[in-house]
Amino acid sequence: MKNINYYEQRDIKNRRKMSKYLETLPDYCRDFIIGIENNTSSLTRYNYAMDLYVFFNFLEKSIFHKKAIEITLQDINTIKSQQIEQYLSDLSSYMIDDNLYRNTERGKARKLASLRSFFKYLYNHDCIDGNVASKISTPKLHNKEIIRLERDEVKRLMNAIENPCEFSQRQKEYNKNTFERDNAIVTLFLGTGIRISELVGLNLESFDFSQNAFVVTRKGGNQSTLYFSKEVAAALKTWLEKRASLNLPKEEHAMFISLQNKRISVRAVENLVKKFAQIASPLKKISPHKLRSTFGTNLYKETKDIYIVADVLGHKDVNTTKKHYAAINEEMRKAVADVIKIHD
Repeated sequence: MKNINYYEQRDIKNRRKMSKYLETLPDYCRDFIIGIENNTSSLTRYNYAMDLYVFFNFLEKSIFHKKAIEITLQDINTIKSQQIEQYLSDLSSYMIDDNLYRNTERGKARKLASLRSFFKYLYNHDCIDGNVASKISTPKLHNKEIIRLERDEVKRLMNAIENPCEFSQRQKEYNKNTFERDNAIVTLFLGTGIRISELVGLNLESFDFSQNAFVVTRKGGNQSTLYFSKEVAAALKTWLEKRASLNLPKEEHAMFISLQNKRISVRAVENLVKKFAQIASPLKKISPHKLRSTFGTNLYKETKDIYIVADVLGHKDVNTTKKHYAAINEEMRKAVADVIKIHD
């Protein structure tokens, strides 16, 4: 797969994983996945296939007592709303293939959304008499605390990368080989707010240092041009000098490379961020997404413009941005309370 890009490789992997789930399900499940292909990403369809696998496992064990692949459309047509509510209740803790799984309210909401799409497809194609899943209320979602790094924590994070004094000698030797790369990755997160999948997919040709700009592939496959500061540019150029000294295959165009001289993985990026963040802020579970939140917070505080933040972060709906940064609005309302003077 060396002749295709990162996103094409990811698409192929998602399709393969999707097929493994669909092999155990009735043919109409595959029809549903094919039917939504033009309007969804391969990752979305993979998640739908996984959710259907969980649902049919419930139907197999708790409702119809026969193998999932043997469950017919006539069976699906008999499902009552109470049975779907029971399914959602069971999602709190359930077993599949001798493994224990748990779902929070958000996990349940996503699985219900998958079921609604599935039943809607079957109903619209005259396979069942009604969309029973549409009658089920979405679990109430409580607002999650926005976890982000404060300025002093960002400073400690960058210091941890540059001088990992709390690491073992073996870890310090390891970090000598990865400092330039790790510093560039974390600086790019904090300086642009890109998603981890966007970072991993970057190639050398994605960057134009004459404009301090780069192209990212957003969710859904759309591309956007983002800009970065001189500080970010300096970290990237230092890494590129180190990268040029590595014995890499000519066909490897990935911007960020693992110690195996191939494109760094999402898991590896998650691990390196976690490693340094535990030193900088041990009480916070800092992930690449939290670095994205840190950037979004700082950008909003500087610009006071939620639409700019939404555009740079790649949010299709500005309400998503407002929801994430509502806490900052509260801070601002408090800050301006004393601005208006009644008596001079």
